[in-house]
Amino acid sequence: MPEVQAALKKGKIIIKSGTTPSAVAEELVGLPVGISGRVTTSGTMGAQDKTKGIYRILIDKGTVTNYAPDIDITEYLGEADVAAQTELFPQLGSEDVIITGANAIDSQKRAGLCIGGATLSPGHLLPGFRAQGVTIIIAVGWEKLIPNSIEEAAAVAGRYNIDVSIGMPLGIIPLTGIVVTETDAISMLADVKPTVIGAGGILGAEGSTTLIIEGKPVEIKKAWDIISSVKGASLSGQSETLVECEREGDICKGYIIRDGMQVPKHRSCIYRERDLLKKVFS
Repeated sequence: MPEVQAALKKGKIIIKSGTTPSAVAEELVGLPVGISGRVTTSGTMGAQDKTKGIYRILIDKGTVTNYAPDIDITEYLGEADVAAQTELFPQLGSEDVIITGANAIDSQKRAGLCIGGATLSPGHLLPGFRAQGVTIIIAVGWEKLIPNSIEEAAAVAGRYNIDVSIGMPLGIIPLTGIVVTETDAISMLADVKPTVIGAGGILGAEGSTTLIIEGKPVEIKKAWDIISSVKGASLSGQSETLVECEREGDICKGYIIRDGMQVPKHRSCIYRERDLLKKVFS
């Protein structure tokens, strides 16, 4: 994308946590990003140990500035990471880019980001960066398509609206920016028309999208070669952050202090306390 190419030469790029942004980071600078929240067979889970891994990459004029063996990892966690990005806020403008993933897109290609943490996260700052003039690129696959609007989803979600959840309770932040799906990506890389005709699969292909691609033979061949080169790609993300939080573990049972009171991090998670279901449904 021209916005990314320009920012690599004379601007800044922030790549946010997530498996899709991590894959982008590997392509741009050869480095994966840490994975915080994720949806697994256990539900909506967090990382087991957030002191491991770097959850965003900052690229300044093509050079990664915050990814080194001796880095103080606590600078890139939770509220400290928010503070670091807040310091960046006045420095970022129209020449700069933030790349994020999303947990949902609706039929109008509006995107939403799920938030499960009890404290501010970098995801909360995205609307502010957008207002600053920063280009927000939202990389998300069509398997995240939801049948209702993002606004409807955001209205019913909310961490404190949920009584019981299989994993972290979630709220949703509506995102604005340039949404890039796999059909958009293919169209950028070859002069073809991709059309989605199916979604889903089995035996490891559960997130697949089935496409018809139309165009001139030379462009079809170009798209075919690109798709073949990434088919079967493995999960991207710093390996130490791919381990999910333990049931009744430190993250799950942890608290933050707010106004002198203890607030549960994962307040309605069924893994937090064994008798939660009994309390909720009795």
